[in-house]
Amino acid sequence: MISKTSLVESCTCGSVKFEAAGRPILSVVCYCDDCQEGARQIEALPNAVRVREPDEGTSYLLFRKDRFTCVMGAHLLKDLRIREKSNTKRVVASCCNSGMFLDFEKGHWVSIYRERFAGVVPIAQMRIQTRFKPSDTEIPDDLPAYSAFPFKFILKMVGARIAMSLRM
Repeated sequence: MISKTSLVESCTCGSVKFEAAGRPILSVVCYCDDCQEGARQIEALPNAVRVREPDEGTSYLLFRKDRFTCVMGAHLLKDLRIREKSNTKRVVASCCNSGMFLDFEKGHWVSIYRERFAGVVPIAQMRIQTRFKPSDTEIPDDLPAYSAFPFKFILKMVGARIAMSLRM
């Protein structure tokens, strides 16, 4: 059952649903090469919807893995990897080729495509890895933008790892 403090992620056709409990660790827009390439791979699938922003960034909500659960359609999920032996996979709902989330398998979080959530979704807090943006693209100045991972990002991720280890 989906709680009131959760966000619901759904594929385009509604056959796959996830629950993300509580508040996200962060809400970011990433411009790294891998996010751009992964988004291109997803968007090249038949009938897939765009996962990149108009400025080529990919907008995510980051949640701890212990707070992210598939509540419907797990059998429809498929993994995409940029490189065969990559520790990072992008997960797509095969029913409609909706990009659902990115999982760095060695990490303690998932990066969920922001556009897959319905309702009121936390706004983006920062733009990261902007040094990889396409040269012909302007990045909006509405958020703090960082060429790499800023200290605030790293601190939040470490704090989430500690909280997860302590089952908080």
